[in-house]
Amino acid sequence: MIDSGQKNVEDASSLFQDSLPVSSDELLEKLDKWNIAYKCYNHVPLKTVEESKLIQNQFLNTTEGGGHIKNLYLRDHKKNNILIVAEQDCLINLKKLKKSLSSGRLSFGSADRLMQNLGVRSGAVSPFAMISGVKNNVRLYIDKNLKSCIKIYAHPLVNDRTLELSIVSLELFFSKVGATVNWVDL
Repeated sequence: MIDSGQKNVEDASSLFQDSLPVSSDELLEKLDKWNIAYKCYNHVPLKTVEESKLIQNQFLNTTEGGGHIKNLYLRDHKKNNILIVAEQDCLINLKKLKKSLSSGRLSFGSADRLMQNLGVRSGAVSPFAMISGVKNNVRLYIDKNLKSCIKIYAHPLVNDRTLELSIVSLELFFSKVGATVNWVDL
């Protein structure tokens, strides 16, 4: 636990994965059972895109076909839960996005709702959170530009691990958990 001065707080690292609805280890076991190919990298906890960029030299870069992503957990005014997966440097305008998604006014979901609906903590949001998100009617939207990537890099429910996998493997994961992917132009 991290001492915040006032109270101890669980973070998004694998140290606290057993407090998640689906642990990172359980996710990896499911990927193995489903014959979904991936490579797992362990590293220091990464909370932001900026921090992630500090270790990306060990992965394929963007020009080589590496899909480095950011993930946004949003809610609209009708309380619909939405997960957006975009290229890490993609600028997202929430006002324009609501038109693209045909949704209401969008805002970021709270940390409590993030845990309740996607089963992860802030800093570990990823497409793999749909393993819990499908049960909570979270809508998944992925930038269609990511389809051209050779590999995608995503946290497996914790922020001190990164999985490298192909788009085909990621789509197989979505199929296994029953997630519908909406490919959109962001």
